[in-house]
Amino acid sequence: MNQGTETGRGMGISVRGIGWFTKEGYGCVRSGQEQALAPGEGAASLPKKGIFSHPFKNFGRLDAVSKSVAYAVALALQDAGIEYSPLRKQSIGVVGTSREGSLRTDIEYFTDYLRSGRTLSRANLFIYTLPSSPLGEAAIHFGLRGPLLYAASVSGTLLPLLDLAARMLDADEAGCMLVGTAGEEEAAYVVLDRRSAARPSLCDIGEAKAALAQTASVPEMVRQCSLMSARKGVA
Repeated sequence: MNQGTETGRGMGISVRGIGWFTKEGYGCVRSGQEQALAPGEGAASLPKKGIFSHPFKNFGRLDAVSKSVAYAVALALQDAGIEYSPLRKQSIGVVGTSREGSLRTDIEYFTDYLRSGRTLSRANLFIYTLPSSPLGEAAIHFGLRGPLLYAASVSGTLLPLLDLAARMLDADEAGCMLVGTAGEEEAAYVVLDRRSAARPSLCDIGEAKAALAQTASVPEMVRQCSLMSARKGVA
């Protein structure tokens, strides 16, 4: 790739919305929505709060990381003003990462295999022994038919993933991209799109990268992006 292409990567791309979830609460950055979870509430209470526009099929069998991804993606799409339904497929791609990949599920699956006499293990555990499985679950529910990729991030920040998603948009591989990170108790996803005066946006990709450059912590990502939003007077 030549220097001119590197320099121009992501030009004209904006952040339309950011959704996030932690064990303390959840919200949307551009619209300034933030909801704390009450004592005794947890991740399992979010579907009852109308976080999804329609029932999530077989939601109960999802592993914890898949549920976190689903929450953050739903909130990110809401923040970006993007509607979805079971009957509507959209050219939206997703690039995700996590600190542990599928390690915990891999260990749980192999432990179950040993306890079963090394003959079989539960199929529901096997489904999530790939780190891309949570992204696939989100793509099915939200009707995302763009490229789907799990990317291991050495730095732990979203910067490499934002660059990767920007290249996909520049190459017209999708109409917009979801980029995020997730763990069992927290997740954050960003909606990237080509800049347009007709669509609401939080900031351009350069501003997002500057806000996210120093941290891999979801609460700190949210704090930095919320501060940027307040300075810009977006919310």
